Amino acid sequence: MEPLADRLLSGEVLHLRAGVTHARRGVTRHAFAYRVDYVLMAPETMAGPRLLSHNGFNLMAFHDRDHGGPRGAGRGAPWAWEQLAAAGIDRRPGMVLALLTQPRFLGHWFTPVSFWLLLRGNDLLAAIAEVNNTFGQRHSYLCLPLGASISPDDEIRAAKAFHVSPFQDVAGEYRFRFGGLPDRLAIRIRQIDGAEGLEAAMAGPLSPLTNRAVMWAALHRPGGGLRVLALIYWHALRLKRKGARYRPPPSAPEKEISR
Repeated sequence: MEPLADRLLSGEVLHLRAGVTHARRGVTRHAFAYRVDYVLMAPETMAGPRLLSHNGFNLMAFHDRDHGGPRGAGRGAPWAWEQLAAAGIDRRPGMVLALLTQPRFLGHWFTPVSFWLLLRGNDLLAAIAEVNNTFGQRHSYLCLPLGASISPDDEIRAAKAFHVSPFQDVAGEYRFRFGGLPDRLAIRIRQIDGAEGLEAAMAGPLSPLTNRAVMWAALHRPGGGLRVLALIYWHALRLKRKGARYRPPPSAPEKEISR
């Protein structure tokens, strides 16, 4: 099979029908699971099916301004390359910068987290977790390999620096794990803060994104990010009813990215 990086470099867009799980630990416990449609693409070379547009309106669409840098005023892949270069990773032949994200659905965009993935062949060389909250803020976390590339056994740590859930403090640390490539993709995030914390994961097979796949997603999980936003508010209401304490959002970190 052709290496994943080469497939993306040729313009192919892949569909991840991800099973998402989320479990809150500590005094107030809460867990849920659902499915979300993500796409994996190289924004600088993507072609994709007719029902997916780049910087235009469509049933599904990817806009550069939705990613990389300030929320709503992103610069896309150039921003991600700059962050990698600042961390000492120079762009070299054979490297492909891919983005895993929920695309816009009929113009509406929201996703709790997207991932910039630096690939060479089937190896993951680095990743950037781009986190959005429901208060219009964004912060990113740089995940660097412990060796030559990120292996499924690597647990990459980063101090929590950004307000995500209004029912959790900005405290503790994240632990990221990536695996499954090239046929699947599995990402696990653990947030640890003493006895409190959460575990979130997304995993599923990668398959070519076709017009049929876009229509299937639109019919079976309509709304895309709007559906996910509704689920977030629904589970926030359930947490509130369980007695979870609300924390008002602080200002976003001054730095766009941390590790």
